[in-house]
Amino acid sequence: MSYPLINKSSLRILVTGGSGFIGTNLIEYLLDNGITFLNVDWNPPLNPKHSVFWKECDIMDIAALQEIFSAFQPTVVIHLAARTDTDIYELDGNLNEYIQNTEGTRNVLSCISNTAGVERAIFTSTMFVCKAGYLPKHDQDYMPFTLYGVSKMLSEQYIREANLSCTWTIIRPQTIWGPWSLRYRDVMFKVMQRGLYFHPSKQNVFRAYGYVKNVVWQIQQIMNAPQEKVHQQAFYVGDKEINLLDWVQLISQELTGKRARILPTAVVKGIALTGDLLKHINIPFPLSSTRFNSMTQDYTTPIDRTYEIFGVPPYTMQQGVKEIVDWYKMESKNIAHPKKKTIDIEIPEELHTR
Repeated sequence: MSYPLINKSSLRILVTGGSGFIGTNLIEYLLDNGITFLNVDWNPPLNPKHSVFWKECDIMDIAALQEIFSAFQPTVVIHLAARTDTDIYELDGNLNEYIQNTEGTRNVLSCISNTAGVERAIFTSTMFVCKAGYLPKHDQDYMPFTLYGVSKMLSEQYIREANLSCTWTIIRPQTIWGPWSLRYRDVMFKVMQRGLYFHPSKQNVFRAYGYVKNVVWQIQQIMNAPQEKVHQQAFYVGDKEINLLDWVQLISQELTGKRARILPTAVVKGIALTGDLLKHINIPFPLSSTRFNSMTQDYTTPIDRTYEIFGVPPYTMQQGVKEIVDWYKMESKNIAHPKKKTIDIEIPEELHTR
């Protein structure tokens, strides 16, 4: 079952964090469908064409954020803004490192509560509220393994405690890939093109990956589904589990015309340990123990319920790989031969706030 876009003319969508990777793809969808929206982010958009829809604001500044809510009067809020790195593994570390996720979410909740016209809200969490190998028994069954995961667990709890009057839903993205992902552009793809990518020989590693445009489609489904299907629910978003090596080989073939090189797992682990040592002395290296673990450990999520309620997402892995590689090649040309960018998008009158 899928839910088509309805009442497009009445939608006014405020997106926090729309300048990031998932947000850029979401905004492209909103533009393609003629939906009125505003991106609230402290960073400028990755895509310069989106700049006219961007309102600079740190969600930690609740007064400025409330002013934007009051001026724009959204009917839907999609909260993507967050610190998303997982570099801090100590669960008893300083949670203030991720204060944008905890207090920032509280600020967004306050602004929603103070804006009468908000009918729906979608809040972005993460699959890292549970560690690899642990499948939660219900939406509030947590087992985070990084400080980032702890911050998102707390954010989910704040959402449930907020007593919002609107319909609200939590989404937990898997490892998301696709166009506008700078991590793949600046690390994995460049390493592959130089012939320096080595994949461990361990076979049948299954990972919870998701193509970004499928995630955008799932957000649209949640936004338009009947209230009883989505209210106070948490859904994993992305694709069904994939064999990691299949995905790697598809990308390598599309990007370089060759299959990725495979080395014995022990050798790749040794290279990763070397990367750890180099990192300690501030020398960048593309492979670390963290990346090695993600290449050799299964990490799946209970995404079947998302498929049962919303249906099968429209993009296959093959289509996604072609799109991300095409985007990467175009980006590489733009970086090598920069051109003056022109913007020919009409600015809606209601975006002229402050």
